[in-house]
Amino acid sequence: MIDGGRTIKSPFAGGIGIAALVFAVACGGSARPPALTAKNLLLITVDTLRADHVGAYGYPRARTPALDSIARGGALFERAYAAAPITLPSHATILSGRYPPGHGSRDNGQPVTPSTATLATVLRAKGFKTAAFVAAFPLDHQFGLDRGFDVYGDHLPRDAAGRPTSERPASQVIDEAIAWLRGTKSQGNTGDRFFLWVHLFEPHAPYQGDMTRPAIDRYDDEIATADREIGRLLSALGQGAAVTLVVAAGDHGEAFGEHGEFAHSIFVYDTTLRVPLLIGQPGTVTPRVVPDPVTLADIAPTVARLLGIDMTEFKTADGIDLSPALAGGALPKRELYAESFAPLMEFGWAPLRSIRSGPWKYIAAPRPELYDLERDVGEQRNLRSEQDVVAKGLEARVDRYSGDVLPTLGPAGPERGGRSGTSAMTDEAAGQLRALGYSAGSSRTPGGARPDPKDRRDLAARIAQVTSGELTGAPLIAALEGIVRDDPRNGQAHLRLGFARLQQGDCRGAESEFHAAIANALPSADAYAGLATCLGQRRDFAGAGNALSEAKRLEPDNPVITANVGILKAQRGDLPGAIDALKLALKGDPNLHEARFNLAIAYAKAGRRADAAAAARELLARLPPEAPQRTEVQRLLDAVR
Repeated sequence: MIDGGRTIKSPFAGGIGIAALVFAVACGGSARPPALTAKNLLLITVDTLRADHVGAYGYPRARTPALDSIARGGALFERAYAAAPITLPSHATILSGRYPPGHGSRDNGQPVTPSTATLATVLRAKGFKTAAFVAAFPLDHQFGLDRGFDVYGDHLPRDAAGRPTSERPASQVIDEAIAWLRGTKSQGNTGDRFFLWVHLFEPHAPYQGDMTRPAIDRYDDEIATADREIGRLLSALGQGAAVTLVVAAGDHGEAFGEHGEFAHSIFVYDTTLRVPLLIGQPGTVTPRVVPDPVTLADIAPTVARLLGIDMTEFKTADGIDLSPALAGGALPKRELYAESFAPLMEFGWAPLRSIRSGPWKYIAAPRPELYDLERDVGEQRNLRSEQDVVAKGLEARVDRYSGDVLPTLGPAGPERGGRSGTSAMTDEAAGQLRALGYSAGSSRTPGGARPDPKDRRDLAARIAQVTSGELTGAPLIAALEGIVRDDPRNGQAHLRLGFARLQQGDCRGAESEFHAAIANALPSADAYAGLATCLGQRRDFAGAGNALSEAKRLEPDNPVITANVGILKAQRGDLPGAIDALKLALKGDPNLHEARFNLAIAYAKAGRRADAAAAARELLARLPPEAPQRTEVQRLLDAVR
């Protein structure tokens, strides 16, 4: 069967401070916005990049010469903050200038509202050539950020067994971006303008390298890798660098134990909200540090202004034009919003919403928090009980941006709320998000008040350890067993434990975990597909068929589930039905290698030797040269020729 709706047993068996003031700040003089000289836009986003691990922000151990060079040639924003500590919502804010309630993506897997204007839609309408090259599945085109791009490079490789990977190295992304740049130069004319967005996934967990080394050291290594590739891209601009506006930013930070948090996505402390933001405007900006607090929602309206583009589409944006600061002027006093709805969507806990105003930062939660950031940068002393008037005023303000309950999920419509991508997200997509540490589903909490994530801090840290990819084998199973013991309604943990046990060959133990995931209303076909795998292995074909029927109900167009149905039909002796189902699965995804292998077997058993040989030859053509399954496929081909 295809484990979790993704892999199949056969030859494919397989069964996730403060910046140093290194630049002179201009005193006096005009605060008029800089002259418009930028012709093109290069936007670079680095996933999970903390500001305090970049050399230009004062980190002594940094190896970030490329990012530092951007800072030396432009503005460094000392206090820049993400609107959400998670990849897709934060990038949607960068590209649209809107906070998550405005663009509709509140968690990974929840698509951006189709009517949302973005830099890509606006600039392409103004005649720009547009291209994006992204490194990880949370930004896959199905989630809506591809709108407006002539080219959207999000193709992720498959491993030797044909399983989809969830990320790709920065070198591949930069290779594609450079090739596009060169093609643009050779095919275009001197009047062409371009917008190129490049997203790098290093340094997102799991961090590569010797696992005995501290995680934070391996994190720094991955930052250095990303920076090296950024340097290649900047060099590829050539003479075009003089007329290209370069913006580099992190999408969110990463926690290494601060506030008891590891990784990101749950809490809204500055550990995971503060990011680097660098804007290099050629020939117009005196290198400077901008001390005013800003949000990543400011990027879209700012670059529109610097490119001389009509800002009509961004007049209702939550961000503002920062260009006055590039000329040494002060920015207006304002409040900044940020949120995390991942606790609600992934675990059934209360969401967290925050507002930053003057010295204060307020976090709306079942037990609210209030911090004086001028005296308490680390957000250690909660002043909620001591500053009641301030807290109540900010609570009313944060509610103007978003309540703590999302609208009921509807089947369609641009303004739908909730996890709008879940019902349409394939089982494979959910699995790819899980492989990167995101749950891609919600554990529904039936009735009653939702837990405050602070009260689940230790549990959240253990979940982050599991999803980071830092644990495998027996330690992974032990950690998951502890999580489900302490949080028995955590459907995602039951699901992960089921697949971990399945990988160890413990199908009976896996089966009970899949049942537990289903009992906790996990809205995913994964649990049913995993259950079908176990039932099929013990030849309970009727039970496996029922499980796959439920998976099919949840994911009717998922080719992987359809392939599982075909495999089961073959096991039950229904060869015509198996052939039809497997062909249908391959029509949906021609790279389901296990489905093609089983199709060849079904043809052979049905006496259709020529068709079996053709399917086997097609599979050999698609398999990577180093794939270990090639021997078994060749043996099948030899048997039917």
